Amino acid sequence: MAFRSFMHIALEEARAAADRGEVPVGAVVVSPAGEVVARAGNRTRELSDPTAHAEILAMRAACRAIGSERLVNHDLFVSLEPCPMCASAISQTRIARLYYGASDPKSGGVAQGPRVFSHPQSHHVPEVYDGLAAQECEDLLKRFFEARRG
Repeated sequence: MAFRSFMHIALEEARAAADRGEVPVGAVVVSPAGEVVARAGNRTRELSDPTAHAEILAMRAACRAIGSERLVNHDLFVSLEPCPMCASAISQTRIARLYYGASDPKSGGVAQGPRVFSHPQSHHVPEVYDGLAAQECEDLLKRFFEARRG
């Protein structure tokens, strides 16, 4: 099967998060058949929940949708490099492939910081592909934070 990016949907979720006053991060879980199982944007402020990152919310919804605590052979598209908490959850859910847009030198947990998937206690390591629509993802984040500092 040919590669098909779902980053445009992650970006839609990120823009919706920004419209709600949340940090603009979006995530999409895609089934092995190439169907969107779940999608989400950050909701930490709205839900008063520090774990309500886009990735966590999308993976929770996908697990409920398929009736399993694991997302074996599923893909995850995220507009920003996952933080250490999300990277650990990605490993726990057994996501097969992680695609992300912008890197996160400040809070990332995949290629930056603790590099969760490189740790010996990471029992599952997904294939990781970075830089998908990176400029668009970065620009969205920059505009959001510039407007806040205004």
